[in-house]
Amino acid sequence: MKKWLVPLIIIGVLGFGIYSWAKGFYNKGITYQEDAKTTWSNVESSYQRRNDLIGNLVKTVQGAADFEKSTLTDVINARAKATSVNINAGDLTPEKMAQFQQAQTGLSGALSKLLVSVERYPDIKANKNFLELQSQLEGTENRINVARDRYNEAVNIYNKHIKMFPGNLLAGMFGFTEMARYKADPGSEKAPDASFDFKN
Repeated sequence: MKKWLVPLIIIGVLGFGIYSWAKGFYNKGITYQEDAKTTWSNVESSYQRRNDLIGNLVKTVQGAADFEKSTLTDVINARAKATSVNINAGDLTPEKMAQFQQAQTGLSGALSKLLVSVERYPDIKANKNFLELQSQLEGTENRINVARDRYNEAVNIYNKHIKMFPGNLLAGMFGFTEMARYKADPGSEKAPDASFDFKN
C-alpha cells in the first residue's frame, strides 16, 4: 500500500465518524424539538377547550335574572384576552410564555370569581346545563395540568440534548436554542380559595 493512502484513509474515517455523529445529533435534536412542539399544541388545545366551555358557561349564567353584570363582564374580557394570546410553537420564548400564562391566569381568576358568585343563585346551581359544563370544566383543568407536565418533560429532553457536551458544540451551528418551560402560576403554591364543587 502506498504511504500517501494511509493519511487519506485516516482522514476519510475521521470525516465519516464526525459526519455520522453530527447527523445523529441533528436528527435527534429535530425529533425532540418536534415532540416538544407537538406537546405544546396539546397544551393550547386543552386551553382552547376550556375557553369554549367558559363561553357556554357564560351564556348559561347570563340567563339568570339580576346576575352580577360586572362579574360576567370580567369573565368575557378575560376570555377575549386569553384567546388573543397565541404562541407559535417554533417561537416559545420565556417572554411569550409568560404573556400566555398571565392571560390564562387572568381568565382562571375571573372564572373562580364567577363560580363563587353562582353560590348566591340556587336556580343556576340546579341548572342541568350549568352542572354539566362545570363538570366538563373540572375535567379540562385536569387535562391542562397533564398537558403542561408532558410539555415540560418534552422540553427537558430537548434542552438537555442541546446543552450537554459535546452536543452543545453543534447546537448553535444547527440553530438549536433552548425552549421555555411552562412555570407554575404565581400564587399556585397556596391552596385555592374557591372550589368548583357547587353540586351540593
